[in-house]
Amino acid sequence: MPDPAPLLLSVVIPAHNEADGITPTLQALATQLRAAAIPFELVVVDDHSTDGTGAVLAGLRAEIPELRRVENPRAGGFGHAVLAGLEAFSGDAVCIVMADASDDPRDVVTYYRTLVQGYDCVFGSRFIAGGRVVDYPSHKLLMNRLANAFIRVLFGLRLNDTTNAFKCYRREVISGCTPLLAKHFNLTVELPLKAIVRGYSYTVVPISWYNRTTGVSKLKIKEMGSRYLFIVLYVWLEKLLSRGDYRKAGPMPTPRR
Repeated sequence: MPDPAPLLLSVVIPAHNEADGITPTLQALATQLRAAAIPFELVVVDDHSTDGTGAVLAGLRAEIPELRRVENPRAGGFGHAVLAGLEAFSGDAVCIVMADASDDPRDVVTYYRTLVQGYDCVFGSRFIAGGRVVDYPSHKLLMNRLANAFIRVLFGLRLNDTTNAFKCYRREVISGCTPLLAKHFNLTVELPLKAIVRGYSYTVVPISWYNRTTGVSKLKIKEMGSRYLFIVLYVWLEKLLSRGDYRKAGPMPTPRR
């Protein structure tokens, strides 16, 4: 029998006022994915930008024909932007990547090659052997490790970097994790925790993270504490009380557009 067609990878990139840094991010992603012979699309969700991000994306279309610009139709914010991308992507799998070059494009290739081995999800960790962080603000690092330790204990996980948005999922995982309630950065924990609780297979690989050199971080820790806790406890209650009603039932179709 002929080999199955390779999976089309959609890279969803939420972008709010990223005109200064989005170009090298997209160029690096396209270069790495082409070199690895991975069929892909780059879905940039313009999250109500006012700095000319849309014009920059339009100018890149000739250089990167795999690039698609999608507008966030909801209120502005990271979670809403990612949801818009998850509704618009065309691939068999999707990887969520930051616009600020904090995620290494080489890790996207690793995610894809790991996913095609048969996993439903591939999660990265910056805090296992082979992983690294560069210029991580110390106060954010402390909050990160405390939050992830709490999640690990509550769910009994080996994954120690749940809060990082940079993860890869097959299409059926996204549809199988609906409804998605998070509207902010807490979406980064709702998706992987639901995927795990609902029985999708996953593995963890080491990844790298680099602090942004342009623009301003959109994460406001003081605003997110209760929202993260709500989502974590919401998924934990599903795990505890749902009796498997939402667990993966079997093979699901993976349509392409």
